[in-house]
Amino acid sequence: METRPLLIVDGANVVGSRPDGWWRDRAGAAARLRDALVPIAEAGVPPELPPPVEVVLVVEGAARDVPAVPGVAVVSAPGSGDDTMVELVAAAPARRRVVVTADRELRARVGALGAEVHGPRWLPH
Repeated sequence: METRPLLIVDGANVVGSRPDGWWRDRAGAAARLRDALVPIAEAGVPPELPPPVEVVLVVEGAARDVPAVPGVAVVSAPGSGDDTMVELVAAAPARRRVVVTADRELRARVGALGAEVHGPRWLPH
């Protein structure tokens, strides 16, 4: 049984929360976010999320082809990224699940399944 906490990051939502020109290159912005998440696998997000952590970035649309890297799994949503994140939370009921998103509806859906939810600013930059 997996004991590491599961951190699920809403790629489109987190990328969209940072006014850094992401709209000109959505795949590039998702890849930069993925790379910024790599240290969390070993370091966690002190003090709230101690390491080690399984990190999953959910991507959709133009970012769908962003590949995984060591430390960060990338899940390409076949349809709605929100639905994919809810499925990931539902599939791991015995684990601590932490979802990063600002989407109110998604926050309610995963919260109803017992996941903790944090906004994009919670992630280290």
